[in-house]
Amino acid sequence: MKLPTIKEQKRFRSPTVTPQALAWDGKQLWISSRDLGFLYKVRAGLALGVTSGDMLEIIEETDPPGVVWAAVATNGAMHVTIGKGLNDDRYVYRYDRGKGFSKLFACPDLTGSYLSYDGKDLYLSQWYEQRILKLDKSGKTVGSIDVGAEICGHVFADGAIYVLRGTENVPRPEYAGGKPTPERFRSGAKDGEEQWWIARLDPRGKNPEVVDVAQVPFAARSLTFDGNDFWSNHRAANETVCFSLPG
Repeated sequence: MKLPTIKEQKRFRSPTVTPQALAWDGKQLWISSRDLGFLYKVRAGLALGVTSGDMLEIIEETDPPGVVWAAVATNGAMHVTIGKGLNDDRYVYRYDRGKGFSKLFACPDLTGSYLSYDGKDLYLSQWYEQRILKLDKSGKTVGSIDVGAEICGHVFADGAIYVLRGTENVPRPEYAGGKPTPERFRSGAKDGEEQWWIARLDPRGKNPEVVDVAQVPFAARSLTFDGNDFWSNHRAANETVCFSLPG
């Protein structure tokens, strides 16, 4: 797939190691650490006033009841996907400052990672099933979107869902559901060499067409939008990247 690459605006040293979840709450970024287990509120305003490579500043630290794999801002609160136990079973929690974390429901089949929010409902992606599920307040699935590849992040922007899709390009674990990743996403890459694209879809359609917009030249994890630019983590490099789309 010959597409232009994203336009990196700035690349920052992450304020923590192995940055995983990433969310914009309207004023600040929230970032989790996969290995340390903490969730951090980050002073994103520094993004406009420092040189490339400078570290964003942690202004708040919370200790979740498990590994935070994804986060999204939801009308004054945060919803997060948390992995628990030896099998890393996935649950959705709500976080309110001053009240802490409260468990809401188990993810379908105890699997799920990235979250987005349309102002009313949560959307949860499942990596190997290659789909985004629309969930009601009780966690019941009320809609499903086939994305057609592995998913490492998604976010609502200007009425559309933007999704990072492609492949981690490693052998599928025995427990993985869904169909194999299409060969076109793996083409030209060596084993273990990740390949990702950012795509756009209209969630209002019955069978939304997923259209790739640009190539993402790093092993991305999570996707958020601050009203002007997109953000993602390059977890393996301990970096957080601000970017825009070509065109």
